Amino acid sequence: MSNIFKIGKTRMSLRVPAVTLRRISPGAPRSSQAPIYAILRHFSITTPKHHINKKKMAGDAPNGANGNSKKHARTQSQENVLKHPSTKRAKEIDGPDSPYGHLQGRISSARPDGAVAKTVLHWFRSKDLRAEDNRALHAASAKAKEAKAPLLSCFLFSPEDLEWHGTSPARCDFMLESLRLLQEQLAELNIPLVVLTAEKRAQKGASVLELVKQQNVSHVYANIEYEVDELRRDLDFFDRLEKDGDGDGEVKFVLHHDQTVVEPATIRTRSGGPLKVYTPYHKAWLGEVSSNPELLDTLPAPQANDKSVRSDLNELFCQDLPEMPGAKRFESIEDRDRIRELWPAGHTAGIKRLNDFLEKKVQTYAENRSNPAADNSSRLSAYFSAGVISVREALSAAKKANGGSTDFSQSGSDAGISSWVREIVFREFYRQMMVVTPHNSMNLPQNLKFDFVNWEEDDDGLKAWYDGKTGVPFVDAGMRQLGHEAYMHNRLRMNVSSYLSRNLLIDYRKGERWFVENLVDWDLCNNTQGWEPSYTVFNPVAQAEKCDPHGDYIRRWVPELKDVKGKAVFDPYHRLSEDEFEKLGYPKPIVDFKESKARCVQRYKQDMADADP
Repeated sequence: MSNIFKIGKTRMSLRVPAVTLRRISPGAPRSSQAPIYAILRHFSITTPKHHINKKKMAGDAPNGANGNSKKHARTQSQENVLKHPSTKRAKEIDGPDSPYGHLQGRISSARPDGAVAKTVLHWFRSKDLRAEDNRALHAASAKAKEAKAPLLSCFLFSPEDLEWHGTSPARCDFMLESLRLLQEQLAELNIPLVVLTAEKRAQKGASVLELVKQQNVSHVYANIEYEVDELRRDLDFFDRLEKDGDGDGEVKFVLHHDQTVVEPATIRTRSGGPLKVYTPYHKAWLGEVSSNPELLDTLPAPQANDKSVRSDLNELFCQDLPEMPGAKRFESIEDRDRIRELWPAGHTAGIKRLNDFLEKKVQTYAENRSNPAADNSSRLSAYFSAGVISVREALSAAKKANGGSTDFSQSGSDAGISSWVREIVFREFYRQMMVVTPHNSMNLPQNLKFDFVNWEEDDDGLKAWYDGKTGVPFVDAGMRQLGHEAYMHNRLRMNVSSYLSRNLLIDYRKGERWFVENLVDWDLCNNTQGWEPSYTVFNPVAQAEKCDPHGDYIRRWVPELKDVKGKAVFDPYHRLSEDEFEKLGYPKPIVDFKESKARCVQRYKQDMADADP
């Protein structure tokens, strides 16, 4: 047994690794690169100062593509980047009384709705910012029409949540702009969208309850979010309605499944447990949708309120949207305008992007989806993550492109459609995994043994990774694209995450947080699964040669290499002469790939061998 002990929640080991890592000295000639043996451990966790790319390059290089960065202030979310419950507590959270299980119990035990609707409220969340095909909103509208009652809507703005979760300025702006367009759309239907602000996270339920009381609301409708914090928020609201509300149960809280086509945790093994492996899940999902095509049926926008609501509740139509906290705003108008052009907000823009993809790109998606230079992806991820368009809308359009068939298997559909739908099913699977292993949303790996890995404290390596200056062109290109577009091709996401947590052996949570703080399409379910530690170590040179065969993606995002010919662009340090390389002004690789891979494999085996979560 190793000498493992805890400092707070961080495990430290006194073992000295047998395999050491050679960090390449910038001043050493290649023939005499002496290894530096890292046998000491840092016993404190420090949060690095973050950087974002800002400086312009000459010529056609994208803004920030040279990897230069600018510091910004450390935030509370960054300070808490590594905090998490114990593995023992994680198992308790995953148990029978999980937040999701508890919420399901509250829903099933609710008394039948016999109350006459007075005023109906739909509570928008950060993942359903649309009027079309919104399950809870449609049900709320039907309830209001049935009773000839007014329909109201609200959105809860929580600055502390944005800070705590680390939400990026790009995602904040995309959500706020989509909310503004949604507010305008609903106003045309005489439906007010009230934006409530809860200054403290603990006040979220109280803020909505206050509106319920003010407007004599009898029914509150909302769509379920599957992360632990959001599930607990809804459980808290149930409690508040019972304790602080009418007390006699007159206010009904009605929750709907909306994010997925197939409800999470319902695709199960033969023995009855939820499927936890993607391939059989994908096969079962395809069968479910093929057998039940109605799962892809979409719903219309809500019916309009009577015009009298405009005058009766005029004050609710005159509210301005809140401003984002300073740390959640773009640092310049140039940054904001660039991201808005890349990611136009709102449902109309999302549907246009969907239709353009199915008309122009899906035919070659299967063959080009892993080529970042081809940019053949749908670029719908931001719209899905904020619920600006629904997955059902996307799959209904795919069904139409598939000749009206819901058979999205390889044998039953076009290769491009089948391949694209397969990627969407990953999103469904990740939500199933979130409710099955909820600790995954609490800064813990799905495989709890990885919480026992002793990660390196390498601020220089982390900064090089942030800035896209690792000396590995494919990795650097991905990081620079992220800095410029608030987006990264999925193939690069896999490569840069592998490089950070395997080759640099830096705690994956630091990389996960960097994605949160920079991506426009951040989604907790997707992000945690994408950053899940594993033994797989991507070779970024081989990956680049396979996925960016002509080096076009690298040359676009790493302008120092734009004139490098042939395959040298994939690994210029080893494929050019020393003089040729020095003239590029591009950094040398900060670690040796083979040695860092060997160190990772040994560290993982060594630290996880005795792990007992």
